[in-house]
Amino acid sequence: MATGKVRTSSFSRNFSAAPTSSVPGLKYGPNGTIFLSSGIPDLDKILGGGFHLGSLVMIMEDTEAPHHMLLLRTFMSQGLVHNQPVLYASPVKNPRAFLGTLPTTLVSKDEKSRNTDAEQKDLRIAWQYKKYLGENKQHSEERDGKIEYCNDFDLKKPIEKHLIMGNRVECVSLLDCSNLVGFRDSCSKFLSQFPRYDGNISSAGRIAIQSFCAPQCNYYDKEWDMLSFIRSLKSMVRASNTVAFLTFPPSLLSPSVSKRLQHLADTLLSVKAIPDEDKELATLLTGYQDMVGLLSIHKVSRFNTQVPVILDATTYSIKLQKRRSLVLECLNQAPVDGSSGSSYGTSGGCSTTSKTSALDF
Repeated sequence: MATGKVRTSSFSRNFSAAPTSSVPGLKYGPNGTIFLSSGIPDLDKILGGGFHLGSLVMIMEDTEAPHHMLLLRTFMSQGLVHNQPVLYASPVKNPRAFLGTLPTTLVSKDEKSRNTDAEQKDLRIAWQYKKYLGENKQHSEERDGKIEYCNDFDLKKPIEKHLIMGNRVECVSLLDCSNLVGFRDSCSKFLSQFPRYDGNISSAGRIAIQSFCAPQCNYYDKEWDMLSFIRSLKSMVRASNTVAFLTFPPSLLSPSVSKRLQHLADTLLSVKAIPDEDKELATLLTGYQDMVGLLSIHKVSRFNTQVPVILDATTYSIKLQKRRSLVLECLNQAPVDGSSGSSYGTSGGCSTTSKTSALDF
């Protein structure tokens, strides 16, 4: 009996044949896309896997609170944990001092007990000392035989010094840039290490730019120069195995330039602080006391597809679990008291009638 050939649509894709990345911090997605971890597990799930490799991510800051720094720190720490080179630019005189504030990976109690038992067992035998060091190093990179894609970070403990030593992190002070030509050259030189994806990725890089449009920079009043730099950066990042993460204060720019910057972003997010005593918001949302801010998603990058990304929600609450780990949760509306109004599902409609009025349209 002749075996017939299985007919497949020209639009179908064999996802089981998609390769799995052996590079820490990277994973393959649908349509041939490759994701790079944001450093926040919840944010990776919300965005469908993380940040697209070769994309420009922008965070709109809140001038009242530095919540954008939480996202920036975890983004940089995740890259250093996965041994990915990082270019960090900041409008301060000594940007390298900021590296001491990066968080370290969060270790659970179960993992602590396992590490303690393993250490005690290995240290009993002197001749296994070298083997112990090798296993301990390998354990930091792998868990249960699989390379970790995203870690939880302890915001109260600084990152290990050996991760920020050497040439892993390049720091640039935006105060030293009289114009953006020199900074563009620095980015171009950094990105030249990570050529375009050709079927096999050996490494990836990250660019982190803090408060790009800060007023203390000499180019602050040159808005068209800033737009030109962002266009150049986006084109350079698109042709390399990197992700550029940039924060800027939209309220300090003219409305037209702010809109142009937002349009250039592949992924656009914004953060907003929550006042300590906002009684109206406290009655509206559950878990208000545990929130430190709000994260809004305005745009999600789309590579190799024209299908729009449909999110479960566009605004999420930023919480610190046990004041250490960053958590994003959907906003939940507090139950409404019957005396103040009707809850969802019991409101009046066109089919509702009353004794004192006609049909309620």
